[in-house]
Amino acid sequence: MAQRIRGILFDLGDTLLDFGQINVPRLFYAGAELAYAFLRRLEQPVPDFHKYHRRQLWAVRWNYLKSRLTGREFNSLDLMARIGRRFGQDLTDEQMLELAWLWYKPLGKTATVERGLGQMLTELRAEGLKLAVVSNTFVPAGVLDRHLEQEGLLEHLPVRVYSSDVGYRKPNRRIFDEALGRCGLEAGEAMFVGDSPWADIFGAKRMGMVSVLKDPAGRHRHIRIRPHYRIRSILKLPRILRRSNGEG
Repeated sequence: MAQRIRGILFDLGDTLLDFGQINVPRLFYAGAELAYAFLRRLEQPVPDFHKYHRRQLWAVRWNYLKSRLTGREFNSLDLMARIGRRFGQDLTDEQMLELAWLWYKPLGKTATVERGLGQMLTELRAEGLKLAVVSNTFVPAGVLDRHLEQEGLLEHLPVRVYSSDVGYRKPNRRIFDEALGRCGLEAGEAMFVGDSPWADIFGAKRMGMVSVLKDPAGRHRHIRIRPHYRIRSILKLPRILRRSNGEG
């Protein structure tokens, strides 16, 4: 007999926060402008802007490619610190985190949240469910937590596991184990909701979790990795939960 679901683990990007179609080079350039201006205000040594932008861009591209090939994650905060030291910069931890936030800010502004998501999470927690975020990201935890707080979601998600902290990307078992352990859940007691057939659905099913694919546009209708459930809106999740628990 299937175990009753006691917790729900969510992917972040395009699951809880919807980014849609974005222009990555344009957003990266906008982040570079904000970061560069911040460093200038602090009177930190910097090269000309184009050299600064180009150095950061190639470093991120290389480390991102390496992470996709190896399944290991990097933290952009560490990357920025290494590059900054080469330029002769000396920033406090608080200043480094603000610098990381400014790099992320243009992307964060593109995010939308389904209306009613906060209320749904409130109701799920009121039912005694453990809620968590498990995200593949090189963005520092402090930056993502700040974004979730601005969206009014942070308080609903007490456990947040980011690959930039763990060092491994989904579908690696380590990141799922970290989240399950911090929630006090067995895999069979957890439901995982995400938008990626490989990282989220394959990873969750291999762990023994109930998998839910969020696919608003129906892009993944013919994938070989089959989720247990499909939804177009995150707000359909309570109905899926009831079905999974045999409540109609």
